[in-house]
Amino acid sequence: MNFKIQNDNAREFFEQDFSPVKNLLLALRKSLTDGTPLECDFEALDKIVNYNPNLTFMYVTLFEEGNKYIRFGSKRVTLKETLERIVSMLKKNKAFSSFHIADSSKCRILFEYVISRRELPYYKIHSKRFDSLRFEIGIDGIEINDGERSYYFMPTDAISDSHMGFKTALNSVLRKTPIGKATNKISERFKLLGQQCGWKFYLFNTRAFVSYKDECVPLYRGNVMYEKFDFDILINQFVRSADWLIKNMQDDGRFLYYYDCCEDSTKDHEHPTRPENDRYYNDLRHCGGAITLIRAYSHTGDDKYIKAAKRALDFTVTTAEKHDVDGKTAYHAFYNQKSKLGGSGMALVAMMQYRIATGEKIYDEYIKGFTRHILSRMTPEGEFMGYYIHPSYNKGKPLLNMSDKERMETFSFYYPGEALLGLGLFANHFKDDDELKNLVVEKTKVAMDWIVDERPKRYSHLFTALPSDAWLMQSIEEWADYPDFVKQNHLNFVYNDAKEMMKRMYTRDDSPYIDYDGGMYYEYGDHYYPDGARCEGLIASYYLAHKMGETQLAQEILDACKRAAKCQFHLFNCERANYSHRRPSMSQDSIRFKATRQWVRVDSIQHVACFFIRLYWTSHKMNVPPVLL
Repeated sequence: MNFKIQNDNAREFFEQDFSPVKNLLLALRKSLTDGTPLECDFEALDKIVNYNPNLTFMYVTLFEEGNKYIRFGSKRVTLKETLERIVSMLKKNKAFSSFHIADSSKCRILFEYVISRRELPYYKIHSKRFDSLRFEIGIDGIEINDGERSYYFMPTDAISDSHMGFKTALNSVLRKTPIGKATNKISERFKLLGQQCGWKFYLFNTRAFVSYKDECVPLYRGNVMYEKFDFDILINQFVRSADWLIKNMQDDGRFLYYYDCCEDSTKDHEHPTRPENDRYYNDLRHCGGAITLIRAYSHTGDDKYIKAAKRALDFTVTTAEKHDVDGKTAYHAFYNQKSKLGGSGMALVAMMQYRIATGEKIYDEYIKGFTRHILSRMTPEGEFMGYYIHPSYNKGKPLLNMSDKERMETFSFYYPGEALLGLGLFANHFKDDDELKNLVVEKTKVAMDWIVDERPKRYSHLFTALPSDAWLMQSIEEWADYPDFVKQNHLNFVYNDAKEMMKRMYTRDDSPYIDYDGGMYYEYGDHYYPDGARCEGLIASYYLAHKMGETQLAQEILDACKRAAKCQFHLFNCERANYSHRRPSMSQDSIRFKATRQWVRVDSIQHVACFFIRLYWTSHKMNVPPVLL
């Protein structure tokens, strides 16, 4: 299949004049508001829609903050009759009166219609290869016909209902069928579907448009399209997402940890049983939020960001527990009954970045304490121990003498990189304790050699085809500023991981979906990963190559970063794109995990935002101190 031709055609569609669709949306609003007949240029509209009474099923959906959306779909003999039927039935919906249809700033109208359809046996559907049997979330819809009527999952339902894969989409259709009434168990529904010999199963594609005030916005995968990389978009999304973190901070300095835009809920999908007054929180991701605000301060100079960052760090201080290391005071981050190496490492990173950005030394006691603790969690050969306290080991008491089995069971792939980044910031920028700095350098040399050379041997099972240790990539970049520290094998680790990330990055024309460009994959054919976390490592590799005079490599990485950023633009909940959210005023300016999942978490913002600002500074602020870059 020639994806280039297919994608060029898809892009050309978005270059059209959509005035006829805009006029339809205005006419729908007027007819729904005052009951007048639906009046628009149906002939001009049909030139875009290409209405086929045997194919072109249409849906109109109404969205408004505080309401569950309402919709109706129809397919009649003519385009005009179909739309008139939809208007008539929407007005009969019992929830219709709760919508402020006339107010385009409140009620948004989605218009969606089928453009192609194919019958398939549902049990052959997959999401691993780019072929005719693939189901692509947000692109493909599902139709099930039981012989009497059809039941639909529209492609935009992936956005509206926060779906991510075929099984969840299929189950959402089955709930509407007689099968859905027969059982609540998903596995049993699929089994019953397989027994319906007379039922027919289809995948279909649609075009969709949504109103934005008095404008008409064409959608792709139920989202607004970003066709080109743009620094203005980049920095706008960074600043606004930092503002969202501040807007949703709690009085004690914590961030809003998790938000489900679809459900208007703070219930974390990984901890669904936690009560509303005691939601799960994570101390590492909390520090990531503080780092984002420090970077926002470094960019804007606006005190609101650094004041909020200080509030966040003051909360981190409340997690710090004191203990003794070689007769000196040390601190470890203790939260959720655990003391993680990464928790202390991230606390050190955030406090050091605050110190460098402001010149203030208010956290120096904790900076030195966290540093001593981190050094104490290193074996003589250089391996970091993942936990100091874990409720499942040693009855929840400090793990001072860990067995090989305990050490391996509690090893974290990411915590050492976070710790090494904190130590690198300390070595480069903390000038008030030469004795401790020298000890940091001495021990880190051993630790860096171990993690680069020995970890791949001992923990080979933790490595994935798509590299993921962005924290270690950042730490090696930081340590490259320390005289005579970084070795060639350290550099090779960063460069090789960066090259592998770029190798496993979709390009403009090697997938059938035009928003895949810049997304990553483990295996070609995977649903794409718009991955801000890995991209923090990728942009670190650019800065490292730039420092080392690797001009060609640096440029290749920079080009890849721009493509990755353009892909991640689609994660931003701008006002145009958050039409389906239960409370758009709440979700606006946040950054989601995935293309269609409507989940936001503090680190889904942090990773993308911090990647964005460092990418922005490649062209706009190269004289910023390395820690702030």
